[in-house]
Amino acid sequence: MQVSFYATFRPIVGGKTIDIAVPERTSVRELVAAVIARFPAMGPVLLDEHGEVPRSVHVFVNGRGAGYLPDGWQTPITPKDKIDIIPAIAGG
Repeated sequence: MQVSFYATFRPIVGGKTIDIAVPERTSVRELVAAVIARFPAMGPVLLDEHGEVPRSVHVFVNGRGAGYLPDGWQTPITPKDKIDIIPAIAGG
């Protein structure tokens, strides 16, 4: 499955897009765990002290925020889905 990263996440994973092997019917939450397993430095930025994805991180599946999917973070994803992981960015 291809996962695209943006802004400050790109240097951590070494590029814009990575391929990550996940089983069929992996949930969004499981995908986040797989990213952290492959890139441990992503752990502190993708999860808060309670093990949840903080509001400052946006995970999109086909352009929709994971929290707004039918089953939220437990929504299963397929290799055809477009996954984007984006840090919150402020500007003025």
